[in-house]
Amino acid sequence: MKIALIIENSQAAKSEIVHNALTAVAEPLGHEVFHYGMYSAEDKASLTYVMNGILTGILLNSGAADFVVTGCGTGTGSMLAANAMPGVFCGLIIDPTDAFLFGQINDGNAIAMPYAKGFGWAAELNLQDVYRKLFDGERGLGYPKERAEIMRKNRGILKEMKAATCKDIISALKALDQDLLKAAIAGEKFQDYFFANATDEAVRDYIRGVLAA
Repeated sequence: MKIALIIENSQAAKSEIVHNALTAVAEPLGHEVFHYGMYSAEDKASLTYVMNGILTGILLNSGAADFVVTGCGTGTGSMLAANAMPGVFCGLIIDPTDAFLFGQINDGNAIAMPYAKGFGWAAELNLQDVYRKLFDGERGLGYPKERAEIMRKNRGILKEMKAATCKDIISALKALDQDLLKAAIAGEKFQDYFFANATDEAVRDYIRGVLAA
C-alpha cells in the first residue's frame, strides 16, 4: 500500500517525529511511505490544514496514494478539509482504539491526528501504536464481528451518498481557487512523488497544467 504523509505548517517542527513513527511501523509491514511535507517549519512551501485536505483529495483520487496520514494542532481542521473532497473518508484518530475501530468499522482511506493537543511525553509511542492498529492486518472486518455485514452495507451507502453529493475530482479541482490549489502542490517533493505514482491520467494532466500555469 502507498501511504502519503502530510504535515501542516503549525506542526511542521514535529515532522521528523511523525515520519519516523510512521515508517518504523509501515515499512516492515511492506507498505511504502511518501512524505509530501512539510519537512520543517522553515520550508518554502507552507501547507495549511485546508491545503492538507486538497492534497488528500488529489492523492487518493489520482491513485498516487492508497491511504493518507495527515493532521494539524487538533486534527479536526485537517479531517474536515479532507472530508470536503470527493472520494475521501477521513477519521479523526487520537489513540489506538480509535484507529482499530476506524479501520474495522469505517474502513476509510485517510486519518487526521492531533499533533499539538495531547502531544506530550512518549507521543511517538502513541503514534506507532495508532499506525500499527491501522496497517497491520486486514481492515473492514467489523467490530463487533456479528455486525460486520451491516457495517459493510453502511460503508457502501456512505460512498454512494458522497458520490451523489460531491463533484467529481476534476470538477472539484477546477472549482477551487487556482492559486490555493497551486500552493497546495508546491511542495519540494510533490512532483517527484505524484507523477511517479499517480495512475489517473485526467488528474495527472490537470495537475500538470496547474503547475505550468
